[in-house]
Amino acid sequence: MDASTSGTPTVQYHNIPDQQITTIVAAPVSAFLRQVRHCFGDSTPGEFPLAANPSIVLHVLTACNLDPQDLAKLEATCSFFRQPANFAPDYELSISELAALDMCQRRAIFKPMTDEERQSLKQRCGGSWKLVLRFLLAGEACCRREKSQAIAGPGHSIAVTSTGAVFSFGSNSSGQLGHGNTEEDWRPRQIRSLQGIRIIQAAAGAGRTMLISDAGRVYAFGKDSFGEAEYGVQGTKLVTTPQPVESLKDIFVVQAAIGNFFTAVLSREGRVYTFSWGKDSKLGHKTEPNDVEPQPLLGALENISVVQIAAGYCYLLCLACQPCGMSVYSVGCGLGGKLGHGSRTDEKSPRLIEQFQHLNLQPMVVAAGAWHAAVVGRDGRVCTWGWGRYGCLGHGNEECESVPKVVEALSNVKAVHVATGDYTTFVVSDDGDVYSFGCGESASLGHNTAVEGQGNRHANVLSPEQVMSLKQVNERVVQISLTNSIYWNAHTFALTASGKLYAFGAGDKGQLGVELVNNQTERGNPERVDIDLN
Repeated sequence: MDASTSGTPTVQYHNIPDQQITTIVAAPVSAFLRQVRHCFGDSTPGEFPLAANPSIVLHVLTACNLDPQDLAKLEATCSFFRQPANFAPDYELSISELAALDMCQRRAIFKPMTDEERQSLKQRCGGSWKLVLRFLLAGEACCRREKSQAIAGPGHSIAVTSTGAVFSFGSNSSGQLGHGNTEEDWRPRQIRSLQGIRIIQAAAGAGRTMLISDAGRVYAFGKDSFGEAEYGVQGTKLVTTPQPVESLKDIFVVQAAIGNFFTAVLSREGRVYTFSWGKDSKLGHKTEPNDVEPQPLLGALENISVVQIAAGYCYLLCLACQPCGMSVYSVGCGLGGKLGHGSRTDEKSPRLIEQFQHLNLQPMVVAAGAWHAAVVGRDGRVCTWGWGRYGCLGHGNEECESVPKVVEALSNVKAVHVATGDYTTFVVSDDGDVYSFGCGESASLGHNTAVEGQGNRHANVLSPEQVMSLKQVNERVVQISLTNSIYWNAHTFALTASGKLYAFGAGDKGQLGVELVNNQTERGNPERVDIDLN
């Protein structure tokens, strides 16, 4: 296909004659020509003649094994074929590798890396810039990195705007709101001490908050411990304003996950580190309150790049990106079959969940609830496993599943996002519809069918049901966050594409960000929180 047959205008580069795509890609290049080609638009004898035809872009991105939607977006944004790339030539790289490197350099976490760090990442990802690009894009997609997000923590909430400002509200007994005091507040307030620091990711645990900046620094406040307990104060003191975690200063962190009794962080190179992880019978539990040194999670993941981590009750899930595709590893407490290996035994080292290969499913998003887990595949299928109490697995019953099982009730839905809590699951489709199932306590499922005393909005839901109360707000939902705690009453956030935030469920500590009156303790219908996250 050439420019004339595709309908794409021909672009000339410094009087270099137009060539067909097949000529550029397939024709042998003499040694002399390879010596004079380069990527600078203001030098002689001219820019390397990369055509503006989209078929080359599609060739590159298809090689990266990306979704059609990603292909369309990146074809429109990749300027490598339309303007100078502005980096030194590498005569050993193919056209597709050059284009992949150019797109890598436009990713926020790749830009500040040194040449040595970039080469190290390239080797870790499999020796190809196309594989590095896939790794970077996968991390952005599953974690909403550098996008607005809301976190429904245990009793308190965190909201991050698209510009990196942070708002907090709810319970504050340990200083977890970051405002310099321990006063509870239902009104969303910006954390002023973070001005000048752009936050790209947040995590909330019982009495503790962690924030990640675009420079890879980690800020923590609340309980002075990485081994959080649900009740009571651990550590030596309370920290009421964001403070940098000194033990992580030499690690460029892109994500944090706070589980019960332990904490995990993910570096930009895809390495996982844990705090208070414990050993043997204490696996996934705290070792001691003052354990502040990160320990690398080795074993099977030592040389494998991870793009997302998810922490539950004493266990950890890791979404890995390998040359052969995406995969999930689990480690920790196996109670209820939540590790996904066909048994209920603990795993002391990360172990590959093999069931996804049997299902021919490429995991793209992973979620770890307290007692169950879920994954969204590239094809939009949803798998759940673990303890099935209250119907949280969505299979129409309350049985446990020790290996991932496809939720057949969602077979006509293409999912793009999943969130899990304490026996509760939410799924977001590609068109913004939301489905929920599991425990209906605190009205956190959003199925408010009670009318003048009739119906029960606290009813458990054994199979996925569309959350019609969110459909009625006429907004496309892009993220769901719900409380992942076995002790706190649950609440739920729904973030829309336009940056509006809606909340429902328990609000007894002000965690909804809306005022409750007349002794109310919860909201059954989604209510707009007064923050514009865009």
